[in-house]
Amino acid sequence: MDVVYERCAGIDVHKEFLYICVLIGPGRGQKFKFKFGTFPHELIQLRQKLVELRVTHVLMESTGVYWMPVYDALEGFMEIVVGNAQHIMHVPGRKTDETDAEWMVKLLRCGLVKPSFVPPRPFRELRQLTRYRRAVVQARASEQNRVEKHLQIAGVKLSSVASCVFGVSGANMLKHIGEGKTDPTELAELALGRLRKKIPQLKNAFAGSISEHTQQLISMQMDQMNRLECTIAEVELKIDQKVSPYAEILARLDEIPGIDDRTAMDILAETGIDMSPWPTHRQFAAMAGLCPGNYISAGKRLKNRSRQGNPYLKSTMVQAAASAINKDGSYFQSKFKRLKQRRGHKRALVAIAHAMFVAIYHMIKNGAPYRELGADYVTQHENGSKKNDLVKQLEKMGYAVSLTETA
Repeated sequence: MDVVYERCAGIDVHKEFLYICVLIGPGRGQKFKFKFGTFPHELIQLRQKLVELRVTHVLMESTGVYWMPVYDALEGFMEIVVGNAQHIMHVPGRKTDETDAEWMVKLLRCGLVKPSFVPPRPFRELRQLTRYRRAVVQARASEQNRVEKHLQIAGVKLSSVASCVFGVSGANMLKHIGEGKTDPTELAELALGRLRKKIPQLKNAFAGSISEHTQQLISMQMDQMNRLECTIAEVELKIDQKVSPYAEILARLDEIPGIDDRTAMDILAETGIDMSPWPTHRQFAAMAGLCPGNYISAGKRLKNRSRQGNPYLKSTMVQAAASAINKDGSYFQSKFKRLKQRRGHKRALVAIAHAMFVAIYHMIKNGAPYRELGADYVTQHENGSKKNDLVKQLEKMGYAVSLTETA
């Protein structure tokens, strides 16, 4: 194969060691093999060695997080390609770390590896914050589920009466239970707002036997949830500081149905504001795993699930789509209803997420505002397509067709 890069290196990354193979020169090239540790001073030594050899391109696998400090050490000194491990998988047989590095440098030398998207450092830092916030929110939800489980074990049916167990009223009741106050009448009187209409039902809901053991568990779990709430607030404050330069873009994304400010921040953290890595919206959707599957055999397009992509982006967009379809009179709601009839709820939801993601691509790339197409757009578009299809069928049969609109 033709040599694309004459001075390149492949790095097989592990937790404690790096195995490097360097190829230099035309043809088969001159080969060098090294082994370095992963401590900071050893990464600096690796960088110095590659600079001495005038290496211009480096390939690593994007497995785990071990590649990230290596990327940081080499960034700015040479072109770094972070490839999908499944695309770089070594040929079966003779599997060693050294041969892995040699195989990677051969692929890079011939330009056979598609680089994964690695955002600039500010967005990498923002991404770490948004992903950490998601993890803490999930931990809070798990803790709430544990509280509900122990309430059910104790025979407390608070969730059968109150729509939100962890609202202001519910949290106050749980706090009193954790303090050892289990009188049903006293707990029911803590209800606020519209929940006060259900005080008789609340007295019956707290009539179960709340043991001292359950009280202690709920007290510890409520304390844990308070700590998680504080962590979430602190992380959100840091996220707000990071995204302050991009307030205008976030405001435009917030105009899309189903996307609020936090969702817009999550999307921006994963994609950045530079759309140049994706020539069209098709590659952009593929990166998020929202494009249709492409599986054709024997000339037939077979049923296939959507491809793998960025799991954080995909889940964020599907959640946003689930909210967008609830806006009456919107294009997304109308499109979802039509797709759901023949594709089912889940596939239709992914299709809406794809449509929203395409809109985000053009809004960021072109600096355009969101334009609501309306519920009638789908019907008008389908009618136009159907008309064109029918005209083409008649023309194939040998007829000359001219259309005249009726009054």
